[in-house]
Amino acid sequence: MKTKLFSIVMMFTAIAGFAQQDAQYTQYMYNTINVNPAYAGSRGALSFFALHRTQWVGLDGAPVSNTVSVNTPFNNSKLGLGLSIVNDEIGPSTSNALSADISYTLPVSESFKLSFGIKGTANLFSIDIAKLNPSDQTDPQFQNIDNEFSPNIGAGLYLHSDKAYIGFSIPNILETDAYNDNDVAIYKEKMNYYLIGGYVFELSPSLKFKPAFMTKLVEGSPLQVDVSANFMFNEKLTAGLAYRWSAAMSAMVGFQISDGFYVGYSYDFETTELDNYNSGSHEIFLRYEIFKKNSKMITPRFF
Repeated sequence: MKTKLFSIVMMFTAIAGFAQQDAQYTQYMYNTINVNPAYAGSRGALSFFALHRTQWVGLDGAPVSNTVSVNTPFNNSKLGLGLSIVNDEIGPSTSNALSADISYTLPVSESFKLSFGIKGTANLFSIDIAKLNPSDQTDPQFQNIDNEFSPNIGAGLYLHSDKAYIGFSIPNILETDAYNDNDVAIYKEKMNYYLIGGYVFELSPSLKFKPAFMTKLVEGSPLQVDVSANFMFNEKLTAGLAYRWSAAMSAMVGFQISDGFYVGYSYDFETTELDNYNSGSHEIFLRYEIFKKNSKMITPRFF
């Protein structure tokens, strides 16, 4: 009963401020295309990616996220292209976003390239009030929202080499509202500012170490800071830990099954009072890449 009551409170809180923050991912270093359009094509391969995240297992109405994306360099030009679909469910609300990305890359030194990117997104937002089990479903204060459409645009910068990267992006620049009764806004799209970075240290021929970070700032919410540390053994097995400031600790593991196929998993446990109401969060992803003939990534970059 305690969990259900807490879930109801969390559900209404989520609806009232839904989409003020984009979906969060523990393994953000593999899912950069969702937050920074300048990432498109940066891996030098046709890259397919799919991720599933179940957050706060055991808490009714907790977030569930699914994302599928593809990005690739365009022929032998300086352009990169990307396409992604993100599905988020929080309680009675569902959000679906289809995004297209284009990037342009310039060399700035022998090792580094600077990419500029823009993103166009079509959002569909829905609320099924029946999932809240209201006592009077005819009450005009409780109305469904069915696939309300809102467009958005975003932009980003991405400075990268084979061993390092840093990027800044705003994936949604337009701030939009959806209304239940043309008076009260229950869906608010806010600007999310991202700063990401990472570096690969070669400790030995068989061991690499990569610290990484992501910071996210959005109006009305605390600054979110994620830091992680991963080790790669023999260019096959990856293992590490991550910390989301004042929120969660995470354990991550991944395996390079072949040159093109990589699979990863992470488990989060809360460091807040939410830990009393759920059994953690799970995240799994798959990445498959097709390299050009006689081409292969020289350094496994974790990004």
